[in-house]
Amino acid sequence: MSARQPNLTLAIEGGGTRTVALFADAAGRILQRVEAGPLNLKRADDADVLALFRQLRRLQPPRSGTRERSATDVAAISLCLAGARTDADRARARALAARVWPRAACTVRGDRESGLAAAFGVHGAGILVIAGTGSSIIGRDATGRIIRAGGYGPLLSDAGSGYDIARAALRAVLHEWDLTGRWPALGSRFLRALVLNDIEQLVDWSVAAPKGDVAALAPEVFAAWHRRDPLATRIIVAAADDLAANAILVARKLGWGRNKVVNFCLKGGLVEKQPRFFAAVATRIRRAFPRAVIALPKHEGAFGALLLAGIAASAQDAPRSTLHAPREIAAALTEQRNPRTLDLDRRSVSQLVDTMLAEDSRILPAIRRQRRAIVRAIELITRSLRRGGRLFYIGAGTSGRLGVLDASECPPTFSVEPKMVQGIIAGGERALYSSVEAAEDDPSAGAEALRCRGAQRGDVVVGIAASGRTPFVLGALAWAKQLGIETIFLNFNPMFRWPHGAATAPTVTVSVATGPEVVTGSTRLKAGTATKLILNMFTTIAMVRLGKVVGNLMVDVDPTCVKLRDRATRIVSALTGADYAEAGVLLEKSGWVVNDAIKSRGRQSRPKR
Repeated sequence: MSARQPNLTLAIEGGGTRTVALFADAAGRILQRVEAGPLNLKRADDADVLALFRQLRRLQPPRSGTRERSATDVAAISLCLAGARTDADRARARALAARVWPRAACTVRGDRESGLAAAFGVHGAGILVIAGTGSSIIGRDATGRIIRAGGYGPLLSDAGSGYDIARAALRAVLHEWDLTGRWPALGSRFLRALVLNDIEQLVDWSVAAPKGDVAALAPEVFAAWHRRDPLATRIIVAAADDLAANAILVARKLGWGRNKVVNFCLKGGLVEKQPRFFAAVATRIRRAFPRAVIALPKHEGAFGALLLAGIAASAQDAPRSTLHAPREIAAALTEQRNPRTLDLDRRSVSQLVDTMLAEDSRILPAIRRQRRAIVRAIELITRSLRRGGRLFYIGAGTSGRLGVLDASECPPTFSVEPKMVQGIIAGGERALYSSVEAAEDDPSAGAEALRCRGAQRGDVVVGIAASGRTPFVLGALAWAKQLGIETIFLNFNPMFRWPHGAATAPTVTVSVATGPEVVTGSTRLKAGTATKLILNMFTTIAMVRLGKVVGNLMVDVDPTCVKLRDRATRIVSALTGADYAEAGVLLEKSGWVVNDAIKSRGRQSRPKR
């Protein structure tokens, strides 16, 4: 086969939590593994599916013998997607794939089929029990006959899934509260996990909570079960009963009797990360099938999708490369070891304080070296806001939290609408207070977050990534630039080079060389401090230029509490010459709108100092 001929097979398994793609050559060698966000065909619109496919096309291995990446390198595609249930679903998926890989032959199946192939081979007999965010069962006998149970979505099925467990636990907690008037320990776990204060906040959260956020509470139920919490125990036992009952149902519909040696594979986060739960389900299955062979999967579902494509893969599993190049991240200055802190663990507290202060003293000179880029960024932001545009911060981890923090402080400080400055963090609200694994590795999720917020031409997007390599942020910036939105990229890796071509490169890049961290890779330290300083400048200076400050007084402060009402009164007094009591009266008459109170009294030529 020549270097110019199509020579790749692409196998994709898309599920409710994530998508995994494998690129393999004709010899069955898996060349690359890529992870992306969820892809349920029933829930994703065409734009979402195309965005994910195009992302995979950009990341596919180069053409054999060259450095060129081309869609023509893919000869065959095996799509195994959640939600691909009907002929119409499969036709839609094939048509979308053809828009990205027009010369590739494409087959479409459900994600249960790929899981079954990964567990038992293309033709092997057995029963696959999937227990993750959702749940479903699929079995196949030696003749190839397939029987399914569940998999109809959270409203109609999902018994024994993470979503089902968490939902049942929430209902049990509230029932216990109604019954006894005592808030149970499991309920306290939920409030702590969600960073909520009381029952009413929990109720408000539940109204709009998506399936994934509800399912994310399942680990709290398992943790309570391990501590013998009675509510959690009842729910986990019921979940194990449900999963085992459905697995047994499928086995019996396949005609297998009690003495049959049946192979069961238990797949998904609930059974793979909870050994006791795996054992509980297995015990119940063995009551009906004493000779059952029950195991965890040896291969991930995408491997099954590859087998279904007719590739006799030679690898036991795909190489664990992800959407970014790990070596590029390791090369980032923020990931290097700091030569000044190699003996950190042997220093006294006093020495450690001096060490951290000395390292922090390097931040301001580093920021000053990026002064021109920062000025350009602020001018872009100011121009956009003056014309009715909006400012979006987008980041992951510490960077995302700092963006959300700066955005949340603009409405009370400058009395602007919350929509004017918005913060987006990979993983959503839960990521503000706990780690959301792999959320930052999905570039399509960053683009989708901006799309759902309605970002459009005239807005400004500020991407924040300490290493300069966060896929969630890079994907968002590339998508925004394609739409003609001005973009600013704040990072702390002076070796950063935009990886996606000049057409989508940020309008302004601010790369601040804060250097290696005190603790290697802990970018909440110097990079985090520098981020806060720079975001302070972005919004504060923009608001000053928009007239939100007179002298050094915030004349548009929103006095929503006692402290801010006192500040508003002092501002009115300083700008009008009225005494404190009169300033308070002016504010009351104006409905506590500071500027209106000032105008009603008349501003002095200069504010009092």
